[in-house]
Amino acid sequence: MLTFLASIALLVLGYLVYAKVVERIFGIQPERKTPAYTKEDGLDYAPMPWWKGWLIQLLNIAGLGPIFGALMGALYGPVAFIWIVFGCIFAGAVHDYFSGMMSLRHNGEQYPAMIGRYLGKNMKHIINVFSLILMILVAAAFTAGPAQLIAQVTPLSFGAALAIIFVYFLIATILPVNKVIGRIYPLFGAILIFMAVAIALALLFAGKQIPNLTFENLHPKELPIWPLLMVTVSCGAISGFHCTQSPIVARTLKNEKDGRKVFYGAMVGEGIIALIWAAAGMTLFNGTDGLQAAINAGGPAGAVNEISTSLLGTFGGILAILGVIILPITTGDTALRSSRMILSEMAGAKKKADWKQALLYSIPVSIPALYLSTIDYSFLWRYVGWSNQVVAAVTLWAATVYCLQKGKFHWICGIPAMFMTAVVTAYIFYAPEGFGLDYTLSMTLGSILTVAVGIWYVYQIRRYKQPLETEAAA
Repeated sequence: MLTFLASIALLVLGYLVYAKVVERIFGIQPERKTPAYTKEDGLDYAPMPWWKGWLIQLLNIAGLGPIFGALMGALYGPVAFIWIVFGCIFAGAVHDYFSGMMSLRHNGEQYPAMIGRYLGKNMKHIINVFSLILMILVAAAFTAGPAQLIAQVTPLSFGAALAIIFVYFLIATILPVNKVIGRIYPLFGAILIFMAVAIALALLFAGKQIPNLTFENLHPKELPIWPLLMVTVSCGAISGFHCTQSPIVARTLKNEKDGRKVFYGAMVGEGIIALIWAAAGMTLFNGTDGLQAAINAGGPAGAVNEISTSLLGTFGGILAILGVIILPITTGDTALRSSRMILSEMAGAKKKADWKQALLYSIPVSIPALYLSTIDYSFLWRYVGWSNQVVAAVTLWAATVYCLQKGKFHWICGIPAMFMTAVVTAYIFYAPEGFGLDYTLSMTLGSILTVAVGIWYVYQIRRYKQPLETEAAA
């Protein structure tokens, strides 16, 4: 139990201390007008209070990610606590803050456009396609699960449930951000928080010992911690999907000083939620073998239902069902909203956005998402995980170049960028959905690619250092 409580305390301390360091390095300008005012259009740009933006950001980035992912990560044992805490404070929250604030500084610019701005046009074109694929995969994966559960607990068929969800997606995607998302998402965000807090309090008084820290790999299938844990637990530690969501809220912030509370704060909130569910998974099934058996029997959703009902009774079961249905749907619709905004920027839309234009760019991304939601769910997740962390690594590199250009302390983004580069390069060689190579060979090849990226990083440091030195001498 001590490890669990200390982990939560460290996340809170990370927000109170390290978030201010990150904010100072970025250099906020509270007097600067935000895009919510300078580009207000009644659709995507609309001023909203920071607390509402925080709840929307939390729900956009979280959904079921820090629940399902945390349970899968708990299979490795208490070592998952370490990754969630340090990944969240030094990588995930930094990633979310810089991506959100860089978007805000560039008039609510979407992630691919920011990548092009700092990493070049070629990378922008690659990331445009990559981001759209990720958004479509996320929307499909976060639709299939709820539709299946709706079909199980109601008279509706899977197809009917899927159709209803996608009709809602289109409505939420084309309506102004403050009409649907701004009104009902804070309520859903509150449900997510209430669910996690209720589980945490019940867990503390359940009479069972929450496992304390051990570096031993307890995975029942003996899967290696590196780099699989870092891809398994993304939401709660670091997730590239977040940078695609941050521009939605960046277009609503009233002041730059709200960025620390909204972007860094929402990531810390997600980290705490992930810790709670990881602890519950390790504790209530009497070890990782029991947790693996529960996941095998009913999937992550079944494990969530069992945890909720055992700790909170019938009320917990109802809450779990609502959560498994509502939370992924709210992530799916903002994924489509983001993809609609990305597609609009790719097409170079100049006309002031309205619902007709929004619908025009929503249909091309909704159709493939609808189709993919009808295929094997596990297939979708295998590719969501790796592509998600690739996006995170690229975003951190863009933030690193941003800091280099501005003469700021670039290591705050560069070190986690190198770490995530090592993760995704090693993973793609070893994982079954990648090349499926021998573990040692995969780590060797991943290390070679990481060193190559490190050499590029050193070149960038020297490249941007020279003009700064010349300017200082002058």
